[in-house]
Amino acid sequence: MIRVAMLSFWHVHARDYLKQALEHPDTEIVAVWDENPERGRAQAASLGVRFYEKLDELLAQPDIDAVIVDTPTNLHRDVMVAAALAGKHIFTEKVIASTLHECNEILAAVEKTGVKLTVSLPRLYHNYTLAIKQVVEQKLLGELTLARVRLSHDGALRTPEKPDGWLPAHFFNLEQCGGGALIDLGCHPMYLVRFFLGLPESVSAHYGYVTGREVEDNAVAILQYPQGALGVVEAGFVNHFSPFTIELHGTAGSLFYGTPESRLLIRSTVLGEEGSRQWNDQTSTIPADEPMAFLQWVAHIQQGTTANENVQMAVDLTRLMEAANLSVQEKAPVKLATLSV
Repeated sequence: MIRVAMLSFWHVHARDYLKQALEHPDTEIVAVWDENPERGRAQAASLGVRFYEKLDELLAQPDIDAVIVDTPTNLHRDVMVAAALAGKHIFTEKVIASTLHECNEILAAVEKTGVKLTVSLPRLYHNYTLAIKQVVEQKLLGELTLARVRLSHDGALRTPEKPDGWLPAHFFNLEQCGGGALIDLGCHPMYLVRFFLGLPESVSAHYGYVTGREVEDNAVAILQYPQGALGVVEAGFVNHFSPFTIELHGTAGSLFYGTPESRLLIRSTVLGEEGSRQWNDQTSTIPADEPMAFLQWVAHIQQGTTANENVQMAVDLTRLMEAANLSVQEKAPVKLATLSV
């Protein structure tokens, strides 16, 4: 049995990971720490487990094998380095850290101690992503020229029932979050565009502040590639009915998913005369989901393997997010090669 401690309930997905840990036959929750002691005590009491006010004290416990990190983003570096050096396996909410430099410090501690790190990047393992990957690998679209992924919800919109929106207030705290709609919700479109197109040469971003918070609630990032391809990442907290959308365009065809239905549509010259004349519904070819990141993490701990692809994608995500934030600050594109390691 892998004995797991919850490190904070700050993030909105903390209870999702708690649920996964409680339901998994090989993991159990044995302790809680939270930077907000009142919240942490309440959660520990509800679970009937130990609460530690000091993180170092929790990490010193020999009967804790692993931790789930859901702290504010600006605490990720210190919390995960401490956990790794204490020999605790780590499952964490994205992003790994706000900057590539902090990310590399975490990875150095993980490599030094050999603990298993896995990052929650759920849409990488969803069935539509796997189906689209197959289309790209089969060159049904030719050489990709543009990838656009959009994800948005209404969490910042004020309503009579929710005068401050339904997102928790701390999700609009720039210091804690390191940003707004892009670094939170936009992580998913960002790593998907990275997955389809690879790492770009530069990033240019633009942020909107529709509801007047100190973090952006409306964002677009453009990823530029040396061969001429472009990636478009869109995210927002200010849209009631904006569907999750993926579209890919290439020299031989185009693909749409979720515009707005969850259907996979392809039109391509590679598919012959009929395939180039009309849109082909490929929804029936979508495979099953791969195991989610939490399940992969448990397997890596048990089998002594390493989440190389997951961690590399998470590192690239941090790199892209840092570049986007710098682009907004500098009002210019930012080359990834210029980021401090």
